[in-house]
Amino acid sequence: MERRASGCVDRVQPQEAKMPAKSQAQQKAAGAALAAKRGESSKSELKGASREMYESMSEKQLEEFAETKRKGLPKKKASD
Repeated sequence: MERRASGCVDRVQPQEAKMPAKSQAQQKAAGAALAAKRGESSKSELKGASREMYESMSEKQLEEFAETKRKGLPKKKASD
């Protein structure tokens, strides 16, 4: 917590947990959805996972998935 000069106490918000992509396919789909969200590509070009991501995730969430480095990620997410 932080104290202001007025004596009021402000709560410091913890940073939101990052949501990294679990596979290269997720990272690529998020990148495509993010491009459509920003208007850089057409929503009608999206299919499958990228379309679902476009409709269900915020731009900030898509950025977190898309910025994940592909190196070391499996091509596809393993089934749980």
